[in-house]
Amino acid sequence: MECRTAPPEPAAATPRPPLVRELLLVAGLFLLYKFGRTLTSGHTAEAFRDADRVWEWERALRLPGEGAVQSALLHGDTLVHLANVYYATVHFPATAAFLVWLYLRRPAHYVWARRVLAAVTAAALLLHLAFPLAPPRMLEAAGLVDTGQVYGPTVYSAVPATDSLANQFAAMPSLHFGWALMVAVGLIAATRSRWRVLWLLHPLVTLLVIVGTANHYWLDAIVAGGLLGVALAFIRVPRRTAATARRPLGLRPVEEPALVGAGR
Repeated sequence: MECRTAPPEPAAATPRPPLVRELLLVAGLFLLYKFGRTLTSGHTAEAFRDADRVWEWERALRLPGEGAVQSALLHGDTLVHLANVYYATVHFPATAAFLVWLYLRRPAHYVWARRVLAAVTAAALLLHLAFPLAPPRMLEAAGLVDTGQVYGPTVYSAVPATDSLANQFAAMPSLHFGWALMVAVGLIAATRSRWRVLWLLHPLVTLLVIVGTANHYWLDAIVAGGLLGVALAFIRVPRRTAATARRPLGLRPVEEPALVGAGR
């Protein structure tokens, strides 16, 4: 009777996509989106008409007023300033860090997340073109403070028509919220920590910030969440077995010795 170790099965792994190709692809998608958003920058009158419609729809749906969140922020200059900083600085770096981590540690989830983000962003661009929308900070009926201009910092010009860096009439959907929600969903799907549900704090804080700073309506976030839900329904998350999820990087499971010829 011969006793030997059975050969290990090859570990199921997804190779990382070529780095240069991914950098060019993500940069190209970002530039296309930034260029596409500028196409609606001249539709000022239409953007304000749509803002009146959104405000009326929210009241008809009995959604809470955006002013309630802003009032909480305005209890102190420090809190509203932190909200402005969060709005201005967390959006892109958090999403970029999310994609970099997935690329390095979870290649299969990276490809999935990149496809979902691309689909949501493309849908958002089409909606921006079809439905230009002035944010609530510009809507007189809302009675809200432009916290970025009053307390700083802000990423927008005080005169929207002359803002060459951003289109201020592309409020719906809110990609601040849509991307933040995808970061949370992606990290929950790609990790197995018992605390991973806490990643949902990122989109929750983002939601309170975008509404409290009067940069977005509640409906902007709801539509963004809906677009993400549709994208996730069609672009399925890759499966990970429990053994693979708990296995440290670079290590393979120890194979049990197998008795060859036993039972003959």
